[in-house]
Amino acid sequence: MTLKPSANELRFSFGENWLRFLRTINDVSISEAQVSVTNAVGTSELAGKMFLDAGCGSGLFSLAARKLGARVRSFDYDLNSVGCTAALKDRYLPGDEAWIIEQGSVLDEHYMASLGQFDIVYSWGVLHHTGNMWRAVTTVADRVRPNGHLVISIYNDQGHWSSVWLSIKRLYNILPRFLRVPFVMLAILPKELKSALFSFLSLQPLRYVRTWTNYRQSRGMSKWHDLVDWVGGLPFEVAKPEEVIFSLKARGFDLINLTTCAGELGCNEYVFHRLSRAEPSV
Repeated sequence: MTLKPSANELRFSFGENWLRFLRTINDVSISEAQVSVTNAVGTSELAGKMFLDAGCGSGLFSLAARKLGARVRSFDYDLNSVGCTAALKDRYLPGDEAWIIEQGSVLDEHYMASLGQFDIVYSWGVLHHTGNMWRAVTTVADRVRPNGHLVISIYNDQGHWSSVWLSIKRLYNILPRFLRVPFVMLAILPKELKSALFSFLSLQPLRYVRTWTNYRQSRGMSKWHDLVDWVGGLPFEVAKPEEVIFSLKARGFDLINLTTCAGELGCNEYVFHRLSRAEPSV
């Protein structure tokens, strides 16, 4: 079944952004993505592990997990993201039966239940874009088997500034396409100027340059495509770290790693371990 947003729903075209990013993916990007997945789950030994990429986007991290030996199932709500992931598979692992790609929604409880459970459920920068973040957190958490791991990142709650960014995102999505690139540049200008000024005043001008040239080394991603995703990304929800932690603790998870954005713009990154007990009832 093909899922489509309602006609009056304002939604960013995540898949179109990732299709443009697809042209830039190379062996270096894949290697960095493998390092990112390894760091997130705490091991590179994924052979035989079942890996669910919930909201696979470009498919880069699904590919990384598969190359690390996991059996991978990837899905996304956005058909262009599904197509992007399929194109990446065709380029690097054509015909691989241990990597399944399909369209689906984390908000479709019947679909999610049909997937079964996995050793690793990975949903990076996805759940806050679903339109019902807390329901999405619940459905992905329920796909983690006992002793498995949940790896997620969710936008930090900045209070007033989160409301400002919501307005910026809405404006981006109603602008004509030819105005969107300059609008992204305008939206990110204050933060980029602040970063550049700090580097120059510290007598380290190359420090700012490296925030662009070395960006891929963090996760294999492109800074520009991530910024477009940030400025335009709708739906948009946020959460404080304690809200996420308490919510999942109540569902039988222990937090084993947390990387925050220090109260600033961006995502807080979480790795949870599901305790060895029966799956909670829905």
